Amino acid sequence: MAFADVGACPEGTVVSSIRLEGLEHTNPRVVERELLNRVGEPFSVEKFEAEKRRLQDLDLFTEITVSCNAGLLSLSNQALDSVSPPLRFEDDTLQNDSLRSKSELRNSNSSASPREDSLSSFASRLSSVTYSFKEIFRWIPSPAGKETDRDGLMIGLALANLNVLGEDIRAEVQYRTSTDPFFENNEYAFYVSSPYLFGVPLGWNFEFLRTDSYDDIHGYQDDSWLVDLDLDYEILPHLSLLGTVAGRILKNADFLPEFGLGFAFDFRDSKLDTRKGVYYEYMLTHVGLGDESDCDMSVDKLCKEMGGENYWELLTDARAYWTLSRFVTGATALARYRPGDVKFYDYYYHGGPNTFRGRGGSALGGKEDEADSVRLGVHEVLLTLEERFVLMERHAASVMGVNFFYGVQLVAGFDGSLLWDSGRPGWDDYEGAVYGGLHLVIPALDRIRFEVGYRPDRGEPAFYFGLFDKVTSSRWRSR
Repeated sequence: MAFADVGACPEGTVVSSIRLEGLEHTNPRVVERELLNRVGEPFSVEKFEAEKRRLQDLDLFTEITVSCNAGLLSLSNQALDSVSPPLRFEDDTLQNDSLRSKSELRNSNSSASPREDSLSSFASRLSSVTYSFKEIFRWIPSPAGKETDRDGLMIGLALANLNVLGEDIRAEVQYRTSTDPFFENNEYAFYVSSPYLFGVPLGWNFEFLRTDSYDDIHGYQDDSWLVDLDLDYEILPHLSLLGTVAGRILKNADFLPEFGLGFAFDFRDSKLDTRKGVYYEYMLTHVGLGDESDCDMSVDKLCKEMGGENYWELLTDARAYWTLSRFVTGATALARYRPGDVKFYDYYYHGGPNTFRGRGGSALGGKEDEADSVRLGVHEVLLTLEERFVLMERHAASVMGVNFFYGVQLVAGFDGSLLWDSGRPGWDDYEGAVYGGLHLVIPALDRIRFEVGYRPDRGEPAFYFGLFDKVTSSRWRSR
């Protein structure tokens, strides 16, 4: 993302006013709630750097520039009303004159007086700050793509609006089908989300998903309907309460409700393309109503042959990032422990671009064997240590009036996989792999990943193609 040199707004310059330009489809309050520099306060470069990352997280703009118009000779009412404590001047004769009304300062006409000289000196340090924006494409009628470890590459059609009503509400409808073979696995989806609800920092994400595909990993026909609502309420800076409620109707299985609560500490500089900071989340979720696997289907017509579920999920998601020059180091750990009754169709699987880049994928030698297949288990731990080299920072571009941005990163890292069914995990449940590749940073999807992974006992590398950051897609890979 492009930004003007902050030298255009010197550190300590008092902000007399803030102007927003280029917001054709975005409500100004969407931007204003992300700004940290305030009218009547000294301009801070540190705050500006934080603003850049917050505005980038909106994923609404391809280019943002800031400029200052310094040396204004008159004070705006907004600036005078915003200064706290009352204005103080360097002139000793005015040192204790801060109690003088601001209206008198505005209307003072005594030319060449010490007071006016001090006022002029103060005004010379004022700047009007202007933020200029180039908005990203809003409507996206386009092909739709999804890469999952289960279905592989799915393609279709989508219609998305990234900024409904100018309120940073993202809505999208999609149809996707598998590519190998075509039209055998189908998915229909509707998503809508926003980081605010009626001006309150209550992030929400609603999802409706209809799936009709054969799950060759678990070995059953996934004929299901899913409705899910996730909430994220920021109660304190960097601390949020989390909630989730979902319902899933799976053919030949019992109704599967989900209810969960949790919390998250978020000290990242940005949620997208994070460069520095830490994130920690803990979530406790209950799934299912009970087990009907032992009922007699010949007697009870409501009995489901795949049974119901009744288990708790304890989730821990930890992430840490650090940047040195163009090198970004990231370490992540996702652990999910599920005591209770978990059925085979909800077992976790490891193998593919969204879980473990040492199984699955496309073997570059063309040979497929048991070492290439994914693993299944009730409990999981996914570990990743990744080094990114920013080959090209985000660049704004426009094609036929469509604004977008792109960036390029080289990556190399290590994947750890721990998957087991009961008791304590052992070394037999652990696998490791190394990988490397190239990431293309783009709007809406965060990134497209082209990677090659290698696990020693597999004997040959494999190619992986993925969308979104792995740490994101691993959380919803089963959907």
